[in-house]
Amino acid sequence: MVGQANSFIIKKLSKTDIALFFVVVMLVGFLLSRSLLSAGMAGFGATALWNVHLKNWLRDKWWLWGLAWVAMYAISGLWSSDASNWHTRVEVKLAILLLPLSFTLLPAFTAKQLRRFALIASILFLCSAAYSLFFYFKDPVYYSEQYVYSHILPTLVYGDHIRYSLAVALFIVWCVYIWPQLLHRWLRVFIAITIILLSIYLHVLAARSGLLVWYLFLVLFCFRLVFTKKPMVGISLLLFLAAAGFLASRYVPTLEKRVWYVKETYRQYQGGVATSGLSDMGRLISYRLAVDIIKAHPFNGVGAGDMQQEMEKGYMAKYPQVPAEYRLIPHNQFLIVCLGCGIPALVLFSVWAFFPATWGRGAKGRFFLLVTWLSLLLALMVEPMLEVQFGVFVFLFFLLWQRHTLTIAPPPAVAP
Repeated sequence: MVGQANSFIIKKLSKTDIALFFVVVMLVGFLLSRSLLSAGMAGFGATALWNVHLKNWLRDKWWLWGLAWVAMYAISGLWSSDASNWHTRVEVKLAILLLPLSFTLLPAFTAKQLRRFALIASILFLCSAAYSLFFYFKDPVYYSEQYVYSHILPTLVYGDHIRYSLAVALFIVWCVYIWPQLLHRWLRVFIAITIILLSIYLHVLAARSGLLVWYLFLVLFCFRLVFTKKPMVGISLLLFLAAAGFLASRYVPTLEKRVWYVKETYRQYQGGVATSGLSDMGRLISYRLAVDIIKAHPFNGVGAGDMQQEMEKGYMAKYPQVPAEYRLIPHNQFLIVCLGCGIPALVLFSVWAFFPATWGRGAKGRFFLLVTWLSLLLALMVEPMLEVQFGVFVFLFFLLWQRHTLTIAPPPAVAP
């Protein structure tokens, strides 16, 4: 009887039902467990690619460009002396060979499935925000002062506030996109409240990556209103946004300290202070060093496994006073690819990075897709997004999810 019941359930579940389950597993894993995230991606990929002919794989041009530049990373192992580091950097990019293909070959989700995702994902992100705010309200003075030293509120995602805040902001973008398509009044109210609460939370968390995406989206959304059918609404929202942003920077303690920190970093950098304890200084110095190393190894780079070693040599030669914790690989994915694998790999990677700008032509929700892509493109320019598991997931998932949900499947036909 149990076997028959399981067989009945499996037959009732569509491929997209199973895929949606693994999407939720991926989100839970992103927040709580690296291994669960990996399992979710593997399950999602296996579901999407099941019974799909191999010849269909070659139709996804973006996947082919990704395959090309990731292959360059793999080939650079031939001239990388640190095999362990090389293996780690290649392994983390395997999702680039799985998720794009999986989303492309997966049928569209139904409106009902997207409503389920909106509800579940909202609950997950609200709970994750509550986790952070628990610490803040427990000792607001202490945590506010920590922002002077660039110490952010505790978060899930193993404390990776950069990728986490980016995910929260991109989820808000998707919620605004899907909101008009939510049929149930209670769900629309709940999602609207979620958008407001997560927006407030981003200002308390004061992580620049998330705030940059949030403000970028709202400014572009307002201009979209101005140049379409609702110019007065767009102008009013722009004025409100400017006033709200100013007041938040003055009266939200964590954000106020964060603004001071950014100003102080650039003041010292402009003054020629290159050994400050401010972590952003290490980021700026890393750009200088990476460019110098690339000039010495323009064609094939230093090898994906030896990037950290070569950067260490540069720090020792030119900036020996910089503390070890601020000796970084360049926080720019384009520089990283060129540093590790040379200019040919950079060309392939650049085509791959800009290719999503061609997606969704004629689609009603293309604006939201372009905002998501532009936000992630900016993240590539200021973070080593694709060198860590969470960065790879955030980049691929939110970009591909936004593209995939531009098309909504009709509900399944009911048998007479």
